[in-house]
Amino acid sequence: MVAEPTSGTTDKPSVLFVCVHNAGRSQMAAAYLTHLSGGRIEVRSAGSAPADAVNPAAVEAMAEEGIDISAQTPKILTDTAVQDSDVVITMGCGDACPFYPGKRYEDWVLEDPAGKGVAAVRPIRDEIRARIQALIAELLPAGTATS
Repeated sequence: MVAEPTSGTTDKPSVLFVCVHNAGRSQMAAAYLTHLSGGRIEVRSAGSAPADAVNPAAVEAMAEEGIDISAQTPKILTDTAVQDSDVVITMGCGDACPFYPGKRYEDWVLEDPAGKGVAAVRPIRDEIRARIQALIAELLPAGTATS
């Protein structure tokens, strides 16, 4: 199913990743989606209680994949970010995420990388990558124009 845009500013599907601190899981997911979709999907990330900086182990784990998230900063979750997104993917923020009818919501149960070293973050990163690849296949199905 191809998500219909709601923001009116683009014809691209849009995805918002939300976790508590916007420092690990949601940052890795946003980076993967941006990288692997080749810019064909609008990507946002935010946190219900943003940290001061992105988790260094997440930065290192993503660098191993050739993706630099070192310049990213955690952002506060806003109603506008949710309203402007077609798909909202939460990662442990629970009821902190506002609900709007007509949005597609998914909750990805992923281990929290906070306080863990890069060796412990790699399996989380790899699970996120697999989920992102499946999401891209759903949002940008091959042969959309002819099917």
